[in-house]
Amino acid sequence: MFDNLYNNLQKVFKDLRGRGKLNEKNIKDALREVRLALLEADVHYKVAKDFVANIQERAVGQEVMRSLTPGQQVVKIVHESLTELMGGKAEPLNFIGKPPLAVMLVGLQGSGKTTSAGKLARWMAREKRKPCLVPADVRRPAAIDQLTTLAGQLDLPVYPSTVDLDPESIVAEAPAFASGRGCDTLLVDTAGRLHVDEELMDELRRVKERLQPVEILFVADAMTGQDAVQVAAAFHEALELTGVVLTKMDGDARGGAALSVRAVTGCPVKFVGTGEKLDALEVFHPDRMSSRILGMGDMLTMIEKAQQAFDEDQAQELARKFREDSFTLEDFRDQLRQIKKLGSLEQILGMLPGMGAMKELKKLQVDEKELVRTEAIINSMTKGERRDVSIVNGSRRKRIAKGSGTTVPDVNRLIKSYAEARKMMRQMTGAGSSSKKKKGKKRLRKAFFPF
Repeated sequence: MFDNLYNNLQKVFKDLRGRGKLNEKNIKDALREVRLALLEADVHYKVAKDFVANIQERAVGQEVMRSLTPGQQVVKIVHESLTELMGGKAEPLNFIGKPPLAVMLVGLQGSGKTTSAGKLARWMAREKRKPCLVPADVRRPAAIDQLTTLAGQLDLPVYPSTVDLDPESIVAEAPAFASGRGCDTLLVDTAGRLHVDEELMDELRRVKERLQPVEILFVADAMTGQDAVQVAAAFHEALELTGVVLTKMDGDARGGAALSVRAVTGCPVKFVGTGEKLDALEVFHPDRMSSRILGMGDMLTMIEKAQQAFDEDQAQELARKFREDSFTLEDFRDQLRQIKKLGSLEQILGMLPGMGAMKELKKLQVDEKELVRTEAIINSMTKGERRDVSIVNGSRRKRIAKGSGTTVPDVNRLIKSYAEARKMMRQMTGAGSSSKKKKGKKRLRKAFFPF
């Protein structure tokens, strides 16, 4: 996500930082390159033009000319302008009104509406809401089945829609169904088409009139770039959208939709999908996204992910085991499982400030299967072996390798890595010298990712 835009902008900023002073000409030259970078990222041409004009107006003047570090000042202005372009601040969902409140998802077929409904339901449940899923796409039987399956995975109620019902009847009866099950929110998955047509819009207007939703969220595939923005504008004209959910932001999306949709439609991006799993949904924060684009990282989102993934009591218990040097392979396995909950390692590293500029990181290809293989080896051990690895002799290692579908050298590497991890923890938590503690921290990645 945004890789090409990031790389192109970094070239511009590097040139600006190399100059002692900035004048109107070299600022204009740099902003011409910024505009080209935005267009290459599939940003709407008018949005790119206005964006660059706004930066130029702010950059060419006393604000920059008197700065001791003018290049950095321009980067600051670009960061602020990007944040403004994407909406300035996060826009929360509207939960004001008499329950059950309705949230209506609309969009073209294949944009990810049904999956996004499941992700939003999980997010709402985590926010102490009680959502009920409502399949209103009767033209596609698979959509009803899919939403029913997702509701089962989340242990949430789902309205029993069938293909012989019409969408208006479904949304008319769904509130009573939800209220009877203690739900305060309806998540309505509507029909889509391969393109915008009047028949679809008429159906959605009727559903909206009957449902009276507090939110109408347009679900768009970020991979489609400007096309998604144009379709959003058409839906907004017909339905008066309240927000946008961008899916597939973890792919090779150039980012044009995220940067353009607010300026073109006036609708804020409220959520972004960052993967296929039900927990792969993030609240959209313009300032944080702007920081990611410019390589400044996104520590706040990373901290929020960690708070959701790691249990406080478990963390305190783990800290106690570190202090008492009783950290076992079972604890090692549990920590790997917690790390996987944070998302892909590539996404985690991308949130760290300055990591995007490291050439070594771009060459680093972390195989997610390493974590699976490590967990399989630990699971193939007996409880006694996991708690006291010193009893794992040659014959036991052969058995463990066979049971986990790996090799004896793989088992040996894991045991060695576990020993390194324990040694590192002793150095970081013990009373050793500061130099030993520093060396312990450097062995962190090697210890946890041995293969």
